[in-house]
Order: sequence, then structure tokens, then C-alpha cells
Amino acid sequence: MDVPNRRIVILGKTGAGKSSLANTIFGEKKFKIDDSLNSGTSECKAETKSINGRSITLIDTPGFFDTDKSEEELNCEIVSCITKCAPGPHAFLILLKIEKATEQEKAVVKQICQCFSDEAFKYATVIFTHGDQLPKGQKIEKYVQNNKFMRDLVKKCGGRCHVIDNKYWNENPKDEYRSNQFQVEEILKSIDKMVMENNGSCYTNDMLQAVEEEIQQEGDQIRLLSGDKSEKEIRMLAEVRVSTKLSVRLAGIGTGALLGALCGVGVLVGLVVIVVKNITPIQAVTQAMAKLFGEKGKAVAAATAAVGDRAAVAGGVAVAVGAVQAGETAAVAGGVAAGETAAVAGGAAIGGIAAVAVIGTSATVGAVMGGFAGYHAAEGADTSLEAVRRSAGAVKNGALSVLDKANDFMEKKFQSKQS
Repeated sequence: MDVPNRRIVILGKTGAGKSSLANTIFGEKKFKIDDSLNSGTSECKAETKSINGRSITLIDTPGFFDTDKSEEELNCEIVSCITKCAPGPHAFLILLKIEKATEQEKAVVKQICQCFSDEAFKYATVIFTHGDQLPKGQKIEKYVQNNKFMRDLVKKCGGRCHVIDNKYWNENPKDEYRSNQFQVEEILKSIDKMVMENNGSCYTNDMLQAVEEEIQQEGDQIRLLSGDKSEKEIRMLAEVRVSTKLSVRLAGIGTGALLGALCGVGVLVGLVVIVVKNITPIQAVTQAMAKLFGEKGKAVAAATAAVGDRAAVAGGVAVAVGAVQAGETAAVAGGVAAGETAAVAGGAAIGGIAAVAVIGTSATVGAVMGGFAGYHAAEGADTSLEAVRRSAGAVKNGALSVLDKANDFMEKKFQSKQS
């Protein structure tokens, strides 16, 4: 009888102890640890082991929530994480250090809450590392109650939290609570209970399911061409091929969109899944607009089509999806900077429909269209880096073109009123 596999994604900033936690859970050093200030995990890695009758796959990730990581550094690794955990993880472990809440720690907690959807939190558990810093005789629940930022995050995760110390708790202490062996079993029990509460399902969304379908299709092709490979080898090769394809396709969309879609923010999932399915740009814009804004969205898409394919897709350039989630109005999809005015100007250039919308709506329209401008430009690129460069150029050129069209549009409007 096959033992069900549990896919567990470990998230946290650099230095939180992600790789060390993975090694502690497995009871052996399968993940590289770097004691320097630099990130020890530069690429997403997955390992599987049987633990106490459970088949566990741990997916160690780079610092998705680090503020000093460039978009280019993270994009490919988020794609790698997406392919390794498809059709979805059974649990997210969110790692935080036990320490006084600095502004940076608060920013990380805020970013986690922004990136995760309410649905994703049903599958999440907070793990506090550096347990030796926990006051003597105190349990982690008491520590959390004394810190509002941590308390709010743990509450979102259904009250699930644990503590571990990857350095000092490996011996057999007098206090069972301060034993990694005890805490690892508590973490696995908590995941078992969480999976049961979720009716045995893993966390998934349309994007993860689409990626899994593509992996299955690649696997079928590999079986036909090479009959001597094991199922594990076929799966690994299929994941590599799909990851490479997605890196090129998604290069123009941005880290915010990728991370948000992995965790399940609705708008971002809708945007990314269309690119995953490799739909043509105009079809993609139409579907995205219809999904986001119904019949009004279809009208916006129809107006863009009248301007022309490449210009239409670039026409709504405004605010990156990741920036929309953070409530900002500056970064443009594809990494090109623009201001709030570009969102309105883009709307004017495509027929004025989006221009009358509130800035949040026109920004979202612009983000979707800007993302697809990058996608369109990235077609045919051999590497994700080339795709990023192409998409950045396309979005920038599209933005300048749109502003010219908007100026003409507004000037004609002004002249007609004067006459």
C-alpha cells in the first residue's frame, strides 16, 4: 500500500533557518546550510523521505520575502517552486525568528499577509526558530500572545504555531518541550490534523492545476521516447522542462504576480494561469478582462483590439500587479517605472473606458495589459533573462506610445470643446 505523500513548502526570509529546519525534520543534512549573511539557498530544492510512516517532500525556497532580492533573481525560483509543488502543497511552513520585532520583521509579516490569500492560510503553520531565545519555562503560545504582529499572523493560520531550535535542541534535554525530536513530531501531527480538517486535500488553485496538467503531458511524451526511465526520473525531467518553459513565458509578468499567484491571490491567479496555458495575447486580455470586470471588461478588451495588437496590449501600462497588492502606484509590470497618470492615460488611449474608472480599477487593468505586453514580447526568447529584457523594452516603448496617443486624444477633446 502506497503511503500518501505530503508536500510541504518552507517559506521565510534569508537567515530564518529554512534549510536547517528541513534538515532537522529529516534528521540528516540533505539541504545546504550557509552560516554567512548571504542566502544559503540560492535555488529551490525538493527532497523526499519517509518519517514515522509518512512520506514527506520538503521544498526549501530562497528568501521570497527578502527586500534586497532582484526580480530577475526570484522569478525563476518561484517558477521552480510552482513546478515542484504542483498540483499544490499540503502545507506552508512560515518561518520567523524568535527575536524582538524589528521594522524589517514587521515588514516581512505584512508582506506575507498581503501575498497569502485567506484560502492559503488554511494550509499554513507558523514555525518560530532560534528556540533557545524563548524565555525559560515559557511556551511559544505565550510568546506569541505578547506580540501583536505575530499574534495576528498566527490567528490567520488557525492558531497553529510551533517552535524549534536547529542548533541547541538536538540533545536529550530534561525539558521535553525543548527537544527537536519532540517538536518535529508536534509539527508533523499538526500538519496531519490540518490535512484532515481540509478533507485530505492539498492547497491548489487554477494556476497550480494548469502547471500539473502540463507536467503530466511532458511526462507522457518522455515515456513514449524513453521506456527505461523510472517514474521518479520521468517526473523530475518533466518538471525541469515545464519550469524552463514557464520561466520564459512568465518573465514579463513580475515577481509580485508570480508569488501572489502561488499563494492564491485571486486576480494574480487569473492573470498567471492564462499565460501558463499559452493563450495568445489578445485572447488573454479578453479573458482576463472578462474574468476581472465582466461585460465591462470585455468592452475594454474590445477597445484595445481596435488600437492594434502589440500597441493595444501595451496600451494599458500602469501599475505592476505586485504593487497593486501593496497599495502602491509606481512600479510597472515588466520592471519599468511610471506614475499614476499613466494608468489614466492608458485608459484614454484605448477608448476612454478605463479612464473613467477609479484609479484602483484602471491600475489593475493596466497591470494585466502591461503583463501581457511583456508576455507578447517574450515569445520566442530562448532564456528567461532574454525574455525579461525583451518585455522591459516592450513595456517601456508601449508606455511612451500610449502617452503620445493619450496626449493626441486629450488635445482633440480640448479642441472640440473650444470649437
